[in-house]
Amino acid sequence: MIRKRQNICLLLMEQKKDYLFNGCVCVFHTASPVTFSVDDPKVQLIDPAVKGTLSVLKSAAKVQSLKRVVLTSSMAAVVIRSGQPEHGFVMDETWFSDPSVCEQKELWYHLSKTLAEDAAVKFAKDNGLDLVAINPGFVIGPILQPTLNLTSEAIMGLIKNGKEVFSDGIYRLVDVRDVATAHILAFENPEANGRYCMVGEVVRSLEIMKTMNKLYPSFGQSERYKDSECVEPLPYSVSRAKVESLGVNFTPMEVSIKDTVESLKKKNLLSF
Repeated sequence: MIRKRQNICLLLMEQKKDYLFNGCVCVFHTASPVTFSVDDPKVQLIDPAVKGTLSVLKSAAKVQSLKRVVLTSSMAAVVIRSGQPEHGFVMDETWFSDPSVCEQKELWYHLSKTLAEDAAVKFAKDNGLDLVAINPGFVIGPILQPTLNLTSEAIMGLIKNGKEVFSDGIYRLVDVRDVATAHILAFENPEANGRYCMVGEVVRSLEIMKTMNKLYPSFGQSERYKDSECVEPLPYSVSRAKVESLGVNFTPMEVSIKDTVESLKKKNLLSF
C-alpha cells in the first residue's frame, strides 16, 4: 500500500510539474538521494538521480519564460579518476569523475551524481537550455531540519567519536550558506556558465578536531588532538577562482564548525 501511494504521488507530481513551472524564470534542481550505503545502487541511487534530473529538465524545456536551470551537482562528480597528477595539484571545473572508476570502486553515490550531471549537460545542449551546475564538497554549517541528514550526522560522528567519513581523512569542506549563495548568484549573474566547484577549504580531520579543541576546550574528544601536528602536505587543493569570480565569499572554516556545533546543540542533537 505504501509503495502504491508513493507511485500515485509521483504520477500526480509528474502530471502537474509542467504547470508548476509556468511563468518561472529559473528552476533550481537540488533533490537527489544522498547515501553511501545501498543494497541496490541502480534502484536506490542511480535511477532516481538520473531519471529525476531528466524529468525536471524535460518539464523546464517546455517553459518559454525560463531563463536558466541551476543544478545541484557535487564534487563527487569531479574527483574520481584513474591515476592522479603530481602531489600538490589543483582541481578545478575541468575535472570530471570517470563513471567506470566509480563503478570499479563501488562509489555508487559518486556514480549517480556523475551520470546525473552528464545527462543534464547533454539534455541542456540538445534542447537549448541554459544550465549551470554547482558542485559542493562536504557541506557543513547550521541545519534547518530537526533531524540529522547524512553530512550533519557524519560531522557529528567525527567530532564526537573521531569516526572518519573518508578513509583518507581528507575533507573538502564548504558552508551550506555559501552553497545557497552560489545557487542564487548562478541565477542572477548572466555571465554564469558551466559548472562551479564549491569548496572553501581542503583539510584533514586533524585540523577539524584541532579547531574543535580551540573553540570548545572542554570537549573531551578533541583534547587528544590539541598538540598533534600533521607534517604531510595535502595531496591536492580545489581552485576557488571561478566561483569567487561569481561573487562567492567563503565562510571561514572556524566559523562554519562553530555554527555547526551550536546548531546541533540547539536542536538537542549534540551535548557536552
